[in-house]
Amino acid sequence: MESLQNIGIQINKEVIDIIVLTLKLAFCSTFLSCLIGIPFGIFLERTQFFGKGFILRVNRTLMGLPPVVAGLFVYLILMRRGIFGRWNLLFTFQAMVIAQTIIITPIMSGMFYTTALNMAPQIKNFAKSMGANRWQILLLLLKEMKNDIYFIIFTGFGRSISEVGAVMIVGGNIQYKTRTMTTAISLMRNKGDYGEAITLGIVLLAIAFFIQWIVDFLRRYENIHENY
Repeated sequence: MESLQNIGIQINKEVIDIIVLTLKLAFCSTFLSCLIGIPFGIFLERTQFFGKGFILRVNRTLMGLPPVVAGLFVYLILMRRGIFGRWNLLFTFQAMVIAQTIIITPIMSGMFYTTALNMAPQIKNFAKSMGANRWQILLLLLKEMKNDIYFIIFTGFGRSISEVGAVMIVGGNIQYKTRTMTTAISLMRNKGDYGEAITLGIVLLAIAFFIQWIVDFLRRYENIHENY
């Protein structure tokens, strides 16, 4: 009972550094995943080629890729004897970004492809009837998908901040260097330091709530703007 009474929210420099690092990692990973995943989703929706069905099945498989598998893959290619071992990226921030980008990109491309596939036929028919060219059709599709794109981006961001397995493997959970909120919570729990673990858990929940609020706000704003 005495130990439970001593549990409380704790804010210190280490906790703040962990929060900042986690947000920085989520922003970088999400940004890179957007640059790769969304254009790839557009390519899959607009292009027909031999082997497309196989590529789609691979992408769907990777959407459910276990984080520890992605972490192990990145670890093997970045380790000293790995393909990119000479770059000395293992147990660095960059290694965590690579691992999370591998996890998030298939999710973004798959979600974008599925959404575009459902919306594209009607938009294409309307645009062609108005004499639009290929690029105008693409711009119109992206414009009509704005709300869905917001949701896809924030889904990737939420996936990033909640990930623990891959960043633990390739980052090493090094204090002040590669320790994120999720890896810190796991460590604090093992150490019995529940105060910091609870603090970081509350921050994670607050970020998740804030992300959902932003998505809802953007959707309402777009709906109001379209009505006017």
